[in-house]
Amino acid sequence: MNPLEQLKQMTTVVADSGDIDAIRHLQPRDATTNPSLILQAGAQPQYRHLLSKAQSAYPSNLQAACEQVTVNFGVEILHHVPGRVSTEIDAHLSFNCSASIDSALRIIERYQQAGIDKARVLIKLAATWQGIQAAAELEKRGIHCNLTLLFSLTQAKACADAGVTLISPFVGRILDWYKQHQPEQDFTGQNDPGVQSVKRIYQYYKQHGIDTVVMGASFRNIEQIRQLAGCDLLTIAPDLLSQLQTSSEPLTRMLQPQQAASSTKPEALAEADFLWQLNEDVMASDKLAEGIRKFAADQRKLEQLLSTL
Repeated sequence: MNPLEQLKQMTTVVADSGDIDAIRHLQPRDATTNPSLILQAGAQPQYRHLLSKAQSAYPSNLQAACEQVTVNFGVEILHHVPGRVSTEIDAHLSFNCSASIDSALRIIERYQQAGIDKARVLIKLAATWQGIQAAAELEKRGIHCNLTLLFSLTQAKACADAGVTLISPFVGRILDWYKQHQPEQDFTGQNDPGVQSVKRIYQYYKQHGIDTVVMGASFRNIEQIRQLAGCDLLTIAPDLLSQLQTSSEPLTRMLQPQQAASSTKPEALAEADFLWQLNEDVMASDKLAEGIRKFAADQRKLEQLLSTL
């Protein structure tokens, strides 16, 4: 087996892309999208009809049209994966709990109108305090959530408290920050701070018997993927999936599930404690804020693209 096939034996492989042709070729179980990936795919001629269809349905409401675009891509993706697709709400809502819930409910309704059961959809929200609380309410309503832009154990703990289905700790963006701020350091292999962060979260969840699953995300190179082989899920861009598929180097399992050390769940984080701990983590607070800004900027670009159709 090639390394991609080996990885699939120990980890659920997810495609991190809005490129439906690439997903069809690589055959992952699940797929994840975000505003940036939808914008990239929407700019390609073969997917322009998915934008035109949304714009025609909501010619005078760009917000509704953008939500519909994400659903249109999700529906097409679900024709080619057996599992679930993650669909992200507008990043502008990252600090508005009630508006995040309302957006998620609309997205689920749009999927249901297209004949897609909500069990096949993960709603993606930024792992702000408000996003996590929105996810807690959605999970109570039977809508499963994927908490994204996650850079710290503090965020992971709050997600576990909220009972969310899945978290997506960002490997590559953590590495980016450390390379920028500590350029003299060796961050290869096991020294990669993004890899170390995901391992720490994974081990914490397993030690405490937490049901929320960990999906490593935002990879910069194959070595990061190799270091996290065995994680519950890994969402990987098509170019890195292709590199794994064509490589001949064997893959070794690095993360192993373990028996929970205690059946007693840790004490839940209060909002003030969450905000203080996140504030004290310069990297996590920097990257969370930056990620929200970037996704919001790409959301605006998507709106501009729709307005020209």
